[in-house]
Amino acid sequence: MTTAKPAVEFPEPTKPRPSQLFPGLVSRIVIALCLVAIVIVRTLPTFDGVPSPWNDMALANILTLVFGFVAAVALVIWFCFLSNYPPLLRRIVLAGIPAMIGLFFLFFRFVGVNGEMIPIYEPRWQPVADTVIGKIEAKASAPAADLATTTPDDFPQFLGPERNCWLPQPELARDWAANPPRELWRRTIGAGWSAFTAVNGFAVTMEQRGPEEWVACYEVATGNPVWGHSIEARHENPLGGIGPRSTPTIHEGRVYALGATGMLRCLDGKTGAPLWQVNLRERYFGETPEVDEQLVQWGRAASPLVVDDLVVVPAGGLVGQAKSLIAFKAKSGELVWEGGADQISYSSPAVATTAGVRQILIVNEASASGHDPQTGTLLWSHPWPGNSTQNASSSQAVPVDESRVLLTKGYGVGAELLEFKPLAGGGLEKTSVWTNPQVLETKFTNVSIIDGHIFGLSNGYLECVELATGRKTWKRSRKASYGHGQILGVGDLILVQAEDGRLVLVEANPREHIERGSIQVLTDKTWNNLCLYGRKLLVRNAREAACYELP
Repeated sequence: MTTAKPAVEFPEPTKPRPSQLFPGLVSRIVIALCLVAIVIVRTLPTFDGVPSPWNDMALANILTLVFGFVAAVALVIWFCFLSNYPPLLRRIVLAGIPAMIGLFFLFFRFVGVNGEMIPIYEPRWQPVADTVIGKIEAKASAPAADLATTTPDDFPQFLGPERNCWLPQPELARDWAANPPRELWRRTIGAGWSAFTAVNGFAVTMEQRGPEEWVACYEVATGNPVWGHSIEARHENPLGGIGPRSTPTIHEGRVYALGATGMLRCLDGKTGAPLWQVNLRERYFGETPEVDEQLVQWGRAASPLVVDDLVVVPAGGLVGQAKSLIAFKAKSGELVWEGGADQISYSSPAVATTAGVRQILIVNEASASGHDPQTGTLLWSHPWPGNSTQNASSSQAVPVDESRVLLTKGYGVGAELLEFKPLAGGGLEKTSVWTNPQVLETKFTNVSIIDGHIFGLSNGYLECVELATGRKTWKRSRKASYGHGQILGVGDLILVQAEDGRLVLVEANPREHIERGSIQVLTDKTWNNLCLYGRKLLVRNAREAACYELP
């Protein structure tokens, strides 16, 4: 008799719980999609002709940060909660990541971003540079500043004597390898993005030193301070940085300077003694000056314009009550007129005679306009998209000739050429000659017009555009950017102040990009404009200033 063997029982297969299958799958899909998105947004700007604003590396970097953060969070969730790695390892990773982040910020602080929105950090044990530099103290042997005497070499205002970012002279050597620029002096300086202006051997700029905003005068030949005038004011923005943004104007022995917080000062050019001053925040915001920081959060950046016997600056104001421009008597500070009702941008006014009508050109927050210099009356207005807290306008309107005005801007807007004709009954007729969003995206900078061609840093890449048509003739390779620096045309050459502190000599050649020389003149981020006094080139950033004699 045989005994039947019991049947072998196999355990039911264990089904994966939804919490093990689907969230893990979702995490991997999210990670994969984010990595694909990063590749796309970082590849698009490397191709010419990509529709704006996708050719902006700043946008690519912001999106990379966002997608990278999402991918990192998805990876941590999968590893720590859904993977099969040992529980102890998962706990260590879960606790270790915030600990490492906290440790990094314990030893390093965020100090800002560069022009392509890449964060910049510095050690916490390193003091904030402008807080330890001290006050400006001139030596007893310092010469008296004479800013009333003028010379052919003078560079008395923002972007040069004509405020057009171009000088006809001097004739510069084209071979820096054989005959390089010679450093004359170097010194530490307060924070800010102000540039130098220079008259009769003396240079003036603005700088932040701790809680004080200074207007300072230096000898061009030596870099020694001659005088300084300070007020209690400090502008600081996590993205825009610390200190004043505008450049002083020198006129008939007086210095006009507009601070980042809205204080307009007129100083005696001999001593720096205040002659008059006006607080624009108090005038236009009354008891709510902090609203100015919200509406114009990068700080007031317009360089004062002297027209006849007036000094003109953008005014601003509360929503619905803003004034585009305001004019004061240059000698007394007496209010003369207010013109326009558009909120201000970060552009500087310029004077021009267009279609036979003398006028002040200004780029506002979301428009460009022309105003009568004697009354401020609005002569014309043209839509020019922008928002002073986001895609802000910084480039000024450029008078091209007797009838045309050029507008340029970053953030996917590009350039437009306007033409004006006088009307029989008075007034001006305005037409658009061409518009091109693919060229001259001048985010922080201005352009030089030389022999019928426009040269400018478009999203950090130097390019040449035909003035008559708006057609791009060449653009510097995407593999080698000058960054969001500044330029100055000199004859048929262009001086490029790269964002990383290099000074580059480039031919103003309409057919191809040709570099003639390059030297490192500054360290650290440089957004400041150049000042050329004769053959002495004054450069600066938020930490140091230097003077070079150009061959």
